Amino acid sequence: MESLTEFIQSSREPRELKRALAVQMIQQNYPYSQIKEVLKVSVGFISTYHTKFKEEGIEGLKLKHKGSQGYLTREQKQEIIGWLQQKNYWQLSELQTKIEVKYDVVFASLQSYYSLFHEAGISWKKTQKSNPRKNPQLVEQKNRNSTLVGSASNGN
Repeated sequence: MESLTEFIQSSREPRELKRALAVQMIQQNYPYSQIKEVLKVSVGFISTYHTKFKEEGIEGLKLKHKGSQGYLTREQKQEIIGWLQQKNYWQLSELQTKIEVKYDVVFASLQSYYSLFHEAGISWKKTQKSNPRKNPQLVEQKNRNSTLVGSASNGN
């Protein structure tokens, strides 16, 4: 019972905490109906984790899935981010090729490449080489065209 209390106090994972609380409430002779109501779980959930706790102890309450291993090591990722930060112009296809050739890694989702751009402090959104608003001639031309269109629609 003491190890269960320590686990409840130290667990940061809500699912593990709910499992441990269900087991603790059973040990304190709460009826299943009350546990179900308080924790918003099913009777099957309560039974499953009570059984797992009896068989495996605290380990039976812990999450088994730890996530997948990343395709790139921390060092490889840092190397790519450094490479991106040194460049003046970026292309997604160039990043994809570099990672595939150098590390033999092809991400299934483009989001992985976008995340690398983001970590390097680079926006991967479609950009223009220069902002047309910085060119006074283009701005003036656009304003003239807007004025002509506006006056034509007013019947002038």
